[in-house]
Amino acid sequence: MRGRGPGGAQARIAAAMRGLTLVEIAMVMAIMSLLLGLAAPSIRSWLRNTQVRASTETLLAGLRFAQAEAIRRDRQVVLVRTAGPNCTAAALASAAGVHWTVRTVEVLAGEGSQVLRCGALGENAAGIAVAGPAVLCFTPGGRLTGNADPGAGGAACVAGASAFDVSGTGSDRPLRITVPLSGSARSCDPAKPSSQPDACPTP
Repeated sequence: MRGRGPGGAQARIAAAMRGLTLVEIAMVMAIMSLLLGLAAPSIRSWLRNTQVRASTETLLAGLRFAQAEAIRRDRQVVLVRTAGPNCTAAALASAAGVHWTVRTVEVLAGEGSQVLRCGALGENAAGIAVAGPAVLCFTPGGRLTGNADPGAGGAACVAGASAFDVSGTGSDRPLRITVPLSGSARSCDPAKPSSQPDACPTP
């Protein structure tokens, strides 16, 4: 019968109201710090993988827009990767560029090129690297085509299927964009086996 009377109830209430001691608080904080320290590398890697995916989707959207505009306007359109956010027809191509512009290709001398859209590979492109062509040209039918001078500072469009590999510092999941001769770009994961739907096609 011990602890069942009014005195026992008061003792339990007092024990519940006592709260945590400094030693208990210190132990909880130490355990939390340990858990956060163990989780931090995974969180950083997840964030960088997310940035790689966002950058890949941005470049993919630019490529699809370029193809669609070539078909809609019934003229050749070029996607130009640039080193800076200079959204003009004078922006030069850069193989290390993390910005891009989509613009029309000059047909007649002196006609000029019209900028259709500009973009960047994610809001935070620091540490993001893209390996692939600096320029990509689309025919009025939306297919890839070669062009010795699409008006991008000497960079030439090469006829043939292309690919972009997007990676990031601290990321363990690089992604790839494949652009076949048909011009229909898609993203894929080069680490996935060929049986997976998001695996990259075998060359």
